[in-house]
Amino acid sequence: MKKIGILFGQENTFPPALVERINSKKEKGIFAELAKINKVLQAEPTGYAVIIDRISQDIPFYRAYLKNAAISGTAVINNPFWWSADEKFFNNSLAVKLGVPVPKTVLLPSNQHPPDTNEFSMRNLEYPLDWQGIFNHIGFPAFFKPFAGGGWKNVYKLDSADEFFKAYHETGQLVMMLQEAIDFTDYFRCYCIDRKDVRIMQYDPKQPHHLRYVKDPKPIEAKLLKTVEDYVLKLNNGLGYDFNTVEFAVRDGIPIAIDFCNPAPDADVNSVGQENFEWVIETAANMAIRKAKEHKEGIDNLTWGEYLQKSVKKQKL
Repeated sequence: MKKIGILFGQENTFPPALVERINSKKEKGIFAELAKINKVLQAEPTGYAVIIDRISQDIPFYRAYLKNAAISGTAVINNPFWWSADEKFFNNSLAVKLGVPVPKTVLLPSNQHPPDTNEFSMRNLEYPLDWQGIFNHIGFPAFFKPFAGGGWKNVYKLDSADEFFKAYHETGQLVMMLQEAIDFTDYFRCYCIDRKDVRIMQYDPKQPHHLRYVKDPKPIEAKLLKTVEDYVLKLNNGLGYDFNTVEFAVRDGIPIAIDFCNPAPDADVNSVGQENFEWVIETAANMAIRKAKEHKEGIDNLTWGEYLQKSVKKQKL
């Protein structure tokens, strides 16, 4: 019997629905359940062929558990080693290399020194920074956000240098990035599952959370939708995410990737709506079943992005 476990936190609709959908397909030798964790012994298998992770970004214990599971052969979705190393500034840099448009972005040191460091620890950093050059490059309005954050925590929209410095002094030891604001005409949030299945959803980030998924979407030009889909696949194959969302702001007909590091994306029926919920449940169930069928004992069953795979190939040459 190959078991599929769903590791989750506070969400209530997606995990049980996914378990029910997988089991309803009655695939021989495959069974899904809400994951159960007790003793975690080093290098010991978990009993799960596949684990879909929805919570380890908030629970360090779970992240360590998943790495131990992965090294023991479990196919963890998404790869816990890559997710631990990933962050938004790197993703933007990779997007540029992949040919996907992103906002102009600058990485900034934390306003306060990290713990157990002082000004001597930062002697390679020129001071003062070329603030005017940075502001000229990015322009205002701009977004100021953590380089590795999520959930719209510690995000500022700024209209001037004075507002920037006020916000900067509030961010403490957070490493931040300043990013060009995109004045958009259309906005999309796109599920990507199994690095091949894409669902493009019209989305309004200016609305309250429960109203952001547009209920009556307007017609969109087929060429634009195809470009969005191509960019979604480029990003998720480059990064190696099996379950992710990508957001695009469209300016002058060009989709610009805004946020594409969401490997535990919102999948609650009350926010995404019934049609999107049905799609993500069915598509995630099919992926989990495929992963379980392909699972082999004692080997690496993780997904690694094309960026890392190419780096490994170069090392072998």
